[in-house]
Amino acid sequence: MNIVDMTATRLAEAIRAGKTTAVEAAEAVLARIEEEDKKYNCYVTVDRDGALAQAKAVQGRIEAGQLMGPLAGVPVAVKDNICTEGLLTTCSSRILYNFVPTYTAEAVKNLQKAGAVILGKTNMDEFAMGSTTETSAYGPTKNPRNTAHVPGGSSGGSAAAVAAGECVYAIGSDTGGSIRQPASYCGVVGMKPTYGTVSRYGLIAYGSSLDQIGPLTKDVTDCAAVLEALSSHDTKDSTSVFRKDTDFTSALTDDVEGLRIGIPNDYLGEGLDDEVREAVLAAAKVLEKRGALVERFDLSLVEYAIPAYYTIAAAEASSNLERFDGIKYGYRAQEYAGLHNMYKKSRSEGFGEEVKRRIMLGSFVLSSGYYDAYYLKALKVKALIKKAFNDAFAKYDVILGPVAPTTAPKLGESLADPIQMYLGDIYTIAVNLAGLPGISIPCGEDSKGLPIGLQLIGDCFQEKKLIRAAYTYELCRNNF
Repeated sequence: MNIVDMTATRLAEAIRAGKTTAVEAAEAVLARIEEEDKKYNCYVTVDRDGALAQAKAVQGRIEAGQLMGPLAGVPVAVKDNICTEGLLTTCSSRILYNFVPTYTAEAVKNLQKAGAVILGKTNMDEFAMGSTTETSAYGPTKNPRNTAHVPGGSSGGSAAAVAAGECVYAIGSDTGGSIRQPASYCGVVGMKPTYGTVSRYGLIAYGSSLDQIGPLTKDVTDCAAVLEALSSHDTKDSTSVFRKDTDFTSALTDDVEGLRIGIPNDYLGEGLDDEVREAVLAAAKVLEKRGALVERFDLSLVEYAIPAYYTIAAAEASSNLERFDGIKYGYRAQEYAGLHNMYKKSRSEGFGEEVKRRIMLGSFVLSSGYYDAYYLKALKVKALIKKAFNDAFAKYDVILGPVAPTTAPKLGESLADPIQMYLGDIYTIAVNLAGLPGISIPCGEDSKGLPIGLQLIGDCFQEKKLIRAAYTYELCRNNF
C-alpha cells in the first residue's frame, strides 16, 4: 500500500517492522503536499527541513528500541492556532503574520514524546471563527472530495489534509464543532474529547471555556491511538483534569450488545437534509442489529443552544483577543497618530471581517447594561443545557445524530449569509457548552458524492463508549 494511503497505526507498524522508515514516510507525505496542495490550500506553513530532521532522529530512536508506540515515526499536521516553538503560528490571521512562538503546546509535546513527525501548520478560519475555512487570511481551503465545496471549519485545513493524504493524521481544535463538522464534510474521523482531557496550554484561545484540542484521522483506531497520546494532566492548564482512564485503545472492541442509544427527535426535524437524515437513521439500524438498544427521545433546549453559544463564545473572544494590539508581537499599522490610534489601526487592518464581527458582539454583550440581559442569561441557559444532557445520560449511554444539517456547501455560499453559517453548528455546539465528548465518523454520501457524518455524543469522561460504538459501526460498514 502507498504510504500516504496508510493509517497511522499501520504505518507505525510497518516502520517498526523495518518495511519502511520514518524518513521515507515523511518524504512521501511531503512529496504529496508539494504535488497536491496548490489545489487544496491545506497548509499555511510546511516545515520540510524540520520534518526530515525530526524523522531522522525518530528513526534512530525506533531502531534503538526507545520508541515502540502506535504513532512512532508517523507524520502529523498541526492546526495553525496550536503553538510550535520556532515554527510560524499565525491563526490564519494577518495580525499574527510573523508570530513565531518561543514554546510548544503541551498537546504537541505529547505527540512528540510518542514519536510524531510535525509536517507543518494547517489552514483554518481566522482565530477559529468560522465554519468553512474561508475566513483565513491565506485564502480558503478546498474540500478534496469536491474542490467546488468547502471542507468545513474551523479545522478545515487539518481535515482536508487527512482526506487528501497530505498528512497521515492531524490535530485541530473544537470550540463549537470545529473538529467534528470538517471531519463530516471531508469524510474522515474527528473527535472532540471531554473538556479538560487534553491540555489547552499553547492553544491560542478563542473561547476558553469551550476550546478543546482533538484528533482528525482516517479511522477510529487511529483516533483512539492519537487521543491516548494527546491526553495528560497539565499543571500549566488550570482546566486540565487528572484522569486514569485514558487507555482509549482498549475500547477498540466490536461489541455494542446492550448499549443504550438515544436519538433526539430535535435533531431530526426541520432544516435537516433528507439524505443526511436517511444516512444517520441507517447507521442507527446497523448498531441496533449489532445488539444496541435504540430509541427516540426529546432533548429539550436545542433551539437555545446557538444563541447561548454565540453569546458566550463572542464574549470570551472579545476578551481573549484584547492582547493583539501591535505592541509586543504581530502586525502593526505603518501609519498612525499616537498610541490609541495605533491600536485602532493595527486591529482594524490586522483582523478580518468575521473576527471583527464577533469581537464587537462580545464587547456588546459584556458591556454595562447588557451583561445581565445577554451574557448572564446565556450562562444560565448553558447550565440548563448541561442538565438536559445529564437527564438524557441517565437513560442512555450514547446520543446519536447528524453532525451538520447538510453536506458541505459550495465555496462562497456561507460567507454571503453568516446567520446561515452559524445555524450549521446546531448539532455540535451543545456538546461544547456541556463539556461533553463527541465523535464524527463517515456514514455515507449524498447524491452529489459528498460525505455525510454520523455524530455520537457521550457523557463526560465516557470517550470509551463512543470509541466502542464508532469502531463497531466502522467495522460493520466496511464489511457491507
